[in-house]
Amino acid sequence: MRRVSALASDQSLKIQTMGPLDSLMHVLNFLAPAAGVALLTTLGARIFMKKGPFTPSVPAQATINFIVGTALLCVGLASFGHDGKMATYAALVVGVATSQLWLLRGQGRARR
Repeated sequence: MRRVSALASDQSLKIQTMGPLDSLMHVLNFLAPAAGVALLTTLGARIFMKKGPFTPSVPAQATINFIVGTALLCVGLASFGHDGKMATYAALVVGVATSQLWLLRGQGRARR
């Protein structure tokens, strides 16, 4: 107890706050994996899968996949207390792929 109080009295504890630009950069870096996986999954499905009769447009698919990915990243952040866990990224990939498959309604087959 004495050691902690001596340490606290010797050093001035400063609380550092982030400015708006730092906050924006943190949010963008948090959302970047969701955006990348959503875009790559949407474009990959366009290349490797047949288009069904009621397939949404590419921007609509990417937006829905991004929303699913963002939700999964937020769940991972709430579950683990910080971001960047491999389990969260694995859930992100599986969740976005499942979302893309649902968007195509399982109608597409791999091209031969």
